[in-house]
Amino acid sequence: MSTVLEKAATQPEPLSMTQVRRIGFQTIVIREFHRIVRIWSQTILPSGVTATLYFLIFGTVIGSRIGPMDGISYMMYIAPGLIMQAVINNSYTNVVSSFFGAKFGKHIEELLVSPLPSWIIVSGYVAGGVVRGAMVGLLVSAVALFFTHLPVEHPVIVVGAAVLTSVTFALGGFLNAMFAKNFDQISIIPTFLLTPLTYLGGVFYSISRLPGWARHLSLIDPILYMVNAFRFGFLGESDVPVLYAFAIMIVAIAGLFTAAVVLMTRSSGLRE
Repeated sequence: MSTVLEKAATQPEPLSMTQVRRIGFQTIVIREFHRIVRIWSQTILPSGVTATLYFLIFGTVIGSRIGPMDGISYMMYIAPGLIMQAVINNSYTNVVSSFFGAKFGKHIEELLVSPLPSWIIVSGYVAGGVVRGAMVGLLVSAVALFFTHLPVEHPVIVVGAAVLTSVTFALGGFLNAMFAKNFDQISIIPTFLLTPLTYLGGVFYSISRLPGWARHLSLIDPILYMVNAFRFGFLGESDVPVLYAFAIMIVAIAGLFTAAVVLMTRSSGLRE
């Protein structure tokens, strides 16, 4: 009798659902971090090389012919845009490649049968995208400092814009991965939608330089608001109202997160 009581006393208490969810979320994020670091030559380094080429070609060669943009040196003007461009691409790419890889390797089924709710799974993958976006953003920022001085007028806006943008495109990558049926389909949106919107989103120019029709057309591009909010945090200069930009990002996150959770709950595109 005493032996039975001793064994019962030494057995650990069962975990609560809150603890299970916390451990599950941490596990997904840690796994994503290890994946990013393990293949750093594919996930981190290319953005640093690309940013260096952008600064050399656009900032030094072309920038010397363009001159100041809205009273700011061209090199300094494009720096926030190039950082944001790297954050957008990497946040999106990390989630779409990781989640589709889980589908392709069939180990997504382990998550589907686990006690983790859909919103925890979505949040874990999105957090992994934000981690990679932050790491690449810091690398590109370091590269920028080699070419120009980059003041920070509003640190809270810089961090807020970077995080909200990263979350937005990480969610976009999650949705892309859910419906992609092969590796070709995970590159369609980045190639034909994400890249054009980024280049037309005010990374390399101010929309005040555009003719009226082009300026109004540019205002449809959501990336324009993200880039300008981020630039305002550094330089105090923006082509659009910053509060409006933050409102767009928050609404986009709410809509994309809701869609991702609903589709994940239904296992849409995951059991085919």
